[in-house]
Order: sequence, then structure tokens, then C-alpha cells
Amino acid sequence: MKYIYKLFLLLLILFCINLGFAQNEISSPYSGFGIGKLSSGTSVTSQSMGGISYAIQNPYFVNFKNPASYVAFDSLTFLADASFYALFTTLRTETKTQKNNSVRPAYLAIGLPVTRHWRTSVGVLPFSDLGYTILNSKTDEHIGKISYTYKGNGGLIQLFWGNAFQLYKGLSVGINTSYLFGHLATTRIAEIEGSNYFNSAIDNSLNVNGIYLSGGVQYFFNLKEKHRIGLGAIYENSLYLSVRKNETVTIFQGRYENMIGQDIISNINGKRGRMIIPQSIGAGTSYHYANRFLIGLDATWHQWEKFKLMNQSDSLKNSWEIKGGVQFTPNPQSNKYLKRISIRTGVKYSTGYFIVDGKTVDEYTLAFGLGLPLKGISSNHAINILFEYGQLGSLQKNIIAENFIRLSVNFILHEKWYQRVKLD
Repeated sequence: MKYIYKLFLLLLILFCINLGFAQNEISSPYSGFGIGKLSSGTSVTSQSMGGISYAIQNPYFVNFKNPASYVAFDSLTFLADASFYALFTTLRTETKTQKNNSVRPAYLAIGLPVTRHWRTSVGVLPFSDLGYTILNSKTDEHIGKISYTYKGNGGLIQLFWGNAFQLYKGLSVGINTSYLFGHLATTRIAEIEGSNYFNSAIDNSLNVNGIYLSGGVQYFFNLKEKHRIGLGAIYENSLYLSVRKNETVTIFQGRYENMIGQDIISNINGKRGRMIIPQSIGAGTSYHYANRFLIGLDATWHQWEKFKLMNQSDSLKNSWEIKGGVQFTPNPQSNKYLKRISIRTGVKYSTGYFIVDGKTVDEYTLAFGLGLPLKGISSNHAINILFEYGQLGSLQKNIIAENFIRLSVNFILHEKWYQRVKLD
């Protein structure tokens, strides 16, 4: 078993290293709205089923989207879940195509028993990502060609501590207390060809941090032997985050990367304000047959029209997300390895929460995954593999089409946490 712990320790170290350096690796023009491109906020197991999580309980992964699910943790085991993913993105317009690849951490979560009716979980995961470079140009009849460059990088990270309580058989409640922090930076540059004109640049950076609470409830009941129904709901309250803004306006000659004769005409350091991330409400249901078959459906409403940054709104609208997924395990207790492999698939549709040229940018995602027990070690240790294909926007709407493929893998360690030894 020693090499299993060494592997997990290596994953933990790599996760922490990558978390610090991977915040600017995405390339999506749609991350320039609001706080950036939002993380899925779900485990690899859930994502493999389209992201369903509100009415899911499982002792073998951390479902941090609904904290009420933590009550499923075994009373004598320690659960750890670490995940990474590779993202392959293709951006298309009617005349151009751009590709971008990145590898980065997804999340790290740990689940523990506390008392008979109390379970806890801690973890870290990305909350949002900001990363884009957009080039545009036009020709003015008086001064010639003007080139515009828009850049963004950074993101927000979420540290959470969750607790769940079993109220009575089948009914549980939970709450996540989260600390959000991060850095969001944007740059706007206007450059005129030739040496007779001054160019300009506006550099903005935001340091963001704050605490918010999210809660969930779940109820499970049996229809008859081996047939089980699950109901769940979550509420994520509005976040009031503290913001410190720095802004510099510069005029210069030459290129931005190699300025000549620069002059700072405006400089704002440490201006304080706040960011409001609006509330979300979600509900879901699931059907379980023994431990072999699972099907679920989730719906979520996000009130993005209430988003504000330094008292300014953005081009955002309220949105809906619908998720559906299934899981099939031929026989979890079989001695044959292939029968213990879980097969998962799911779909997600979002109406989109930002507006481009008066058009909403919706999103479609198709997911497929496998749950692979580690043969010869323990049926409770597992590696989960996820393949996702998705699309934002559409050329038919005359906006950028963003297609992506995400390959995710997570390693689950499920070990005895506390057990007394009795001597005869």
C-alpha cells in the first residue's frame, strides 16, 4: 500500500504547484465577462454524468456541490480525491481558427467522519478562470491603421470547509463555508502605425477576496427493495467580495512590449470597492437500482443580472442550466474486474449568462466516463476518467464558436481512518 500513498502525495504536491501557476493558461474570449469562465464546481464522477450532483450520495467520492451528501462518508474511513485535466480549445470565426491546449489541476478534496451523525470535508478548487488575447484593427482615413489588443489573465480560487448532519433516516443537511481569493488583470492597448503618433494602454488589476456560505439538503427513500429515490436542493447565497483595484493609463511611442518615451497620465492604487456575485438555486432528483444503476436530473437558476463590480454592471443575464446523466455498474461485488467498472454518460445545456452583440451565448456539453477500481489493491481505490465535448456560441449567430475537449482523471484514496484493535 505504500506506493499508493506515495502516488497520492505526489499528486498533492503537483496540484499545489500547478494551482499557483496555471491560472492564466486558458484561452477563451468569453472569459472576459463577469469574473471569468466559471469552473464546473463538481467532481469528475459527477461531471461524467453531465454534472448531476444535487441528489447524489456516494461514500467513494466527495460531492462538494451539495454538502448534504457528505453524510454518505463511511464512519471508519478517510477519503481523498485529487483531479487534473487537459483542455483542448478551438476558436472559430468565419475566416480564422485558433487552437489552444493546457494541462492543469481541477480540485483536491478530503472527506472525514466526525461523529455518528456528522461528517466533514475540506478542499480547494478553481472558482473561475480569466484568459484571452483578442486582436482587432481598423483604418482611419486621417491617421491610418489602428491596432487594438485586449488581454486578460488570472482567476479566483475557492477554499471550502463543509459539514453535513444526518437529521434522521434519509434526511440530511449540509453547509459549505468558502473563502474566495484571486487576481484578475486586463489590458487594453491602442497602437497607431508609424512613429508620429502616441499610443495608449489601460492596465487594470483586481485583487479579490471574501467569504460566502452555500447550503444543501437531501432526502432519500425506498420505493421497494433495491429501488431508491433521491431528492436534493442547494442554495448559493450572493457573494459580497472585497476588491482592491489598481489602474494605470499610459501613453507611449513604439510597441507596448518595448515602450519609448512612456508617460503615465493616470494611476490609481488600492482603490477599495466590492464585487457582487449573485445567488443560485438548484434542485435535482435521482433514481437508484441497488448499486448498479443510477439516473439523475438537475436544474439550476443563476441570477446574473444582479452582478456588479465597483458599482458597475456587466452584459450579463439570468440563466438556466439543465443536466442529466446515468451510471451503470454491471456488478460492484463481482470477482470479475470488468463487471466492477462503472460506465457513465451525461449531457448539460446552459442558456448562457453573457450577451455578445445582443445575442446570448449558450453552451452544450456531452460527457462520457469510466470508473476503474484499482485491481489487486482495493475495490474502494479507483481512477476515474472523463471525456467531455462542448461548444459555446455559434457561427450561425455571427459570434465566435468555441469548441472544447476536456480529458479529466482523478485518483480516489479510500482508507481506514480509525479502527480499534481488539485482543483476545
